[in-house]
Amino acid sequence: MQGTSGLRLVCFELRGQELALPIGDVRETLPLQPITHLFLAPAALAGVFSLRGDIVPALDLGILLGLPRTEIGTDSRIVVIETERVTAGIVVDRLRALRILDTELEPPPASLPPEVAVLLRGVTSTPTGTVRVLDVGAILSAEPLRALAHAHTADGEAA
Repeated sequence: MQGTSGLRLVCFELRGQELALPIGDVRETLPLQPITHLFLAPAALAGVFSLRGDIVPALDLGILLGLPRTEIGTDSRIVVIETERVTAGIVVDRLRALRILDTELEPPPASLPPEVAVLLRGVTSTPTGTVRVLDVGAILSAEPLRALAHAHTADGEAA
């Protein structure tokens, strides 16, 4: 992939895997906030939480990646991601060190299911193992969360 050398990443752990988001897509990281579960919400939507008075969806990325539900622990954090239209939080097991890539991202492995591979910008090898770099746009538009994106767009147009 081109243009990813020098990419700054916010890294975190989820189910023993190191995942990362480009720093430009991350608004902030927070200690775990109380999350209110929503009745009949998609499994990938862990609930909502208050971010300085704004109600923000909390995503369970594990579900989108085909993993079991994220277990809340003492090191759990919320990584707040933001695009022009949507702000959301991702519940993670723990934060890891920031990274700056000095190599280009490789494409996602062909062995990944297509619905998981589409969520990745690519992967890179590090001395501590493989880091999977996520695509925020793909996460927020993933099939289980499309209704959320459409509802947010409709709210934004009405305001």
